[in-house]
Amino acid sequence: MGVDVRARPLLFSCIGRGDEYEAAFELPRRLTEEVAIAAHKLTDAKIKTLTTPKRYADGAGLFLQVTRGEAGDVRRSWFVRLRLPDGRVRDMGLGTYELLSLADARVKSVALRAEAKADRDPLAARQAAKAETRIAAAKSITFKRAAEDYIRQHAHLWRNAKHVAQWSATLTDYAYPAFGSLPVSAINVPLVIKALEPIWTTKPETASRVRQRIEKILDWAKARGLREGENPARWQGNLQHALPKRDARSKGNHAALPFTEAPAFWIELNSREGVAAKALAFAILTAARTSEVLGADWREIDLEAGLWTVPGERMKAGREHRVPLSKRALGLLRELGPKAKGLVFAGPNGPLSNMAMLTLLKRMDRANVTVHGFRSTFRDWAAERTAFPREVAEAALAHAVGDATERAYRRGDALDKRAKLMSAWARYLETPPASGAVVSLKARTKMGETSPLHHPPH
Repeated sequence: MGVDVRARPLLFSCIGRGDEYEAAFELPRRLTEEVAIAAHKLTDAKIKTLTTPKRYADGAGLFLQVTRGEAGDVRRSWFVRLRLPDGRVRDMGLGTYELLSLADARVKSVALRAEAKADRDPLAARQAAKAETRIAAAKSITFKRAAEDYIRQHAHLWRNAKHVAQWSATLTDYAYPAFGSLPVSAINVPLVIKALEPIWTTKPETASRVRQRIEKILDWAKARGLREGENPARWQGNLQHALPKRDARSKGNHAALPFTEAPAFWIELNSREGVAAKALAFAILTAARTSEVLGADWREIDLEAGLWTVPGERMKAGREHRVPLSKRALGLLRELGPKAKGLVFAGPNGPLSNMAMLTLLKRMDRANVTVHGFRSTFRDWAAERTAFPREVAEAALAHAVGDATERAYRRGDALDKRAKLMSAWARYLETPPASGAVVSLKARTKMGETSPLHHPPH
């Protein structure tokens, strides 16, 4: 009389043949028991007739799930119900009937239930494997792809299409050549330095913007699970120790004229004719940005009140900015012949070009100075030669402010103080140059005359 296969482990154990025999037969015994227990209620022929959406049990924890698609088509798929040793019940999908036959589904079901009984959760293992695959795929996303996704998600928050284009252009020119094709997870400090170092001192403002943009993209990538660790583009305690020091007089690539040289420059500017010279003089007198001056419309100017109100859509921070106009600035505007509307500084064929004032500076042998740099000139003068509070000067520049005191100035209660500051600035510009200051011959011939841009101090 033969011994039932399922009894062999018990038999060997009982006769003292050792635990190794029991272990060797344990899994086959379990699989055999599963197959024996299974009622095998389903057949291929029966399955093809099942069209009512519901679950159909085959036995041994195997089920056929019948559903209907949106078009009414019948869909059949398998799942197995697993019971873990801790009592939890898990339903795990196996695939569609079209891809997994009834026989194969039974074999797969038995194997998975055996794993569950051995305290191995096959569903959790599958989910973990999928998660690892997703993470690996995510971390293989290139920096360029991450940057494009970041720009696409944030573009609607930015001021205009030009700002979006600037983001793309700077990354295309400086970041992508260095590491655009590398996984965003692989970007490190040496790579960031590789992108920034060639322009760090020659194009400082551009380099700073590129660094900030790289930093934001990498922060976003980390939040999205695309990378781990510290941000290699961070400045504080990081790149500040790795990149070369810059000229203290340079504010980014907006190279600033030292304020002590401003009066001599002002005389030279007065000797120049043309709309660009007037626009530059107005920009200096108001400490405004180039775009704000070039876009100035007569409807924004109140000559009686001595006020220029720049609408929020034209301001960097998106907030309306009121600019008190000194007598000198008002005189310049009146010379232009005020109109009811239209651009204040228009060229012969339309709006004045962004390059008009910069070209003028080059003709004046001031290629090392930028229009925006005069804002820094004004700020340095206010800090070193006046007693006006820092908050007043910052408000005059329409800078973003931080603490409660500065926010109070931004709400408008500093307008009178700012008016006094701008008048003092105009007076300083028209102060006779210090001894030894370099003034061009053309400017010197006009120093005793009243030029279109020169008025007696007030």
